[in-house]
Amino acid sequence: MSTVLVTGGSGFIASHTILQLLAAGYQVRTTVRSLSREGDVRAMLKNGGCDQANRLSFVAADLMSDAGWPAAVSGCEYVLHIASPFPSTMPKHEDELILPAREGALRVLRASRDVGVKRVVLTSSFAAVGYGHLQQEEEEFTEEDWTNPSGPDVMPYTKSKTLAERAAWDFIAREGAGLELAVVNPVGVFGPVLGPDYATSILLVQRMMDGALPGLPRMCFGVVDVRDVADLHMRAMTNPAATGERFIAVAGDFMWIVEIAKTLKARLGDAARRVPTRQLPNWLVKLAAFKDPAVKQIIPELGKWKNATSEKAQRVLGWSPRSREDSVVATAESMIELRLLKKQASGTCEQ
Repeated sequence: MSTVLVTGGSGFIASHTILQLLAAGYQVRTTVRSLSREGDVRAMLKNGGCDQANRLSFVAADLMSDAGWPAAVSGCEYVLHIASPFPSTMPKHEDELILPAREGALRVLRASRDVGVKRVVLTSSFAAVGYGHLQQEEEEFTEEDWTNPSGPDVMPYTKSKTLAERAAWDFIAREGAGLELAVVNPVGVFGPVLGPDYATSILLVQRMMDGALPGLPRMCFGVVDVRDVADLHMRAMTNPAATGERFIAVAGDFMWIVEIAKTLKARLGDAARRVPTRQLPNWLVKLAAFKDPAVKQIIPELGKWKNATSEKAQRVLGWSPRSREDSVVATAESMIELRLLKKQASGTCEQ
């Protein structure tokens, strides 16, 4: 089977993608910023049921340095560029996110072109699709839409994903020299965690299950399962129809946070007894943002309804995602199983 490079192997999407690639018989290489992370990645894969880790190798490479990338892509037919910074708090300066996202994507594309990689699949985001412009509530965002990075509601992470994807398409058009590119644009990624190193989007469910939220902001976003995002990457990697295309990954309509809370309580019973269901007024959330930098990031989205469709991914690539509800519940169940919650249903405290 072909050799596939997955960048950022310690990440949430990347680790699930590695699992599926190994299960499909591929030789897999992954990058980490330090080889000291190899043990952590292998532990996560073991939690995911991996028994083919002998076909996985590691290379040290950083998004902000050229070192390591030629060795990482050498001999690979496909590259899945998933690594990109997604912090839980606001950076001091937007360039802390923009530079590694954009320059990292260009480094990966340049190195891939130079060694004759067939196709790169870039993990972008719905952040590069649905922000910075007005939308009527009955409209659905599609792959034809692009975020306006100068819009008043555009936060640094959103801007970083938009500029990085734009730069990738521009590179292919001007300097690609036959290198193929496909892009996956996930919404909020949920699903089973494999260890304590998981996506920022998962923090919402963790805090809800821990009872760490006094109430719920009036906010909605798309939900998709990490296993389905990994599956879409693999489809975009091999399907000829994916070349030159972007694909939104979303499972059904966007969900209000209160809907997520009600789903957890209905499906998990006593295990979700600490999950709040009280919706906070917008003014109170804005007040909290003065003390909590993490809250500041969501202020532009308070009360806004957005929606998007994955019709293109389903039609072109035959993609069929799990339900939103199943993904949210799987997130909480995995945290319970791995004892990642501060307060388990038994009432004991995990240190």
